[in-house]
Amino acid sequence: MTISARVFAAMYDRMMASSEEAGLRDIRRRALAGARGRTLEIGAGTGLNLELYPEAVTEMVLTEPEEPMSRRLRAKVGDRASVVDAPADDLPFEDDAFDTVVSTLVLCTVPDLQAALAEIARVLAPGGQLLFVEHVRSEDAGLARWQDRLRPLWGVVGHGCRPNRDTAADLRSAGFTVQLEHGKLPKAAPIIQPMITGVALPPG
Repeated sequence: MTISARVFAAMYDRMMASSEEAGLRDIRRRALAGARGRTLEIGAGTGLNLELYPEAVTEMVLTEPEEPMSRRLRAKVGDRASVVDAPADDLPFEDDAFDTVVSTLVLCTVPDLQAALAEIARVLAPGGQLLFVEHVRSEDAGLARWQDRLRPLWGVVGHGCRPNRDTAADLRSAGFTVQLEHGKLPKAAPIIQPMITGVALPPG
C-alpha cells in the first residue's frame, strides 16, 4: 500500500463532489436503473453507487483492489453488499455468476483492459449485461492529442487513470455488442470530460 494510494482514497469523495452535485450522480443513477438480479460492481471505490441501485438487484457484490478504498467501502456498505478485494482482470468468481456487471469510471485505470473484459464476459450469465459510465478518448482530434500528451502526468494525478483510452473500441474488440450515448463528465478537467454511458452485451 503506497502513500499515493492512501492519499487518493482519502481525497476521492471530495475530488468528485462537484461533479456529483453537477449531474454525475444523476448520470450514475440512470445508468444503474437497468441493473437486475445478482450484480457485481468492479472497482467500487468508496461506494458512490451504493444508494443508486434499483430494487431489481437481488444481491450485490463489490470488488475493490485498493486496500485504502476497500476499507472505506466496507465501513459504508454494512450488510447491504459483500466486498471482495480483487482486481478486474482476475475476478475470483465462477463462470456465469452474475446477471449484471457495473463499471463506473473504472476501466480507465485497469492495466490490462482486454483481460478485464474477458473476465467480465466470463462471469456474466447468459443474457447478462455490463452497465458502464466511463470517460474516454475524445472524438475531437485536438483534444485527443492533449489527452495523449498529458497521459503520463494525469496517470499520477488520477492514480493510474488513462484519459486517452478508447473504451468503446476496446469493448467491441473484446466481442461485446455496445449500445452507448456520448456525453460530458460534469465539472471535470477538459481531458477527462468526454464520456460514454451505456450497455454492453458479452459475446456469445
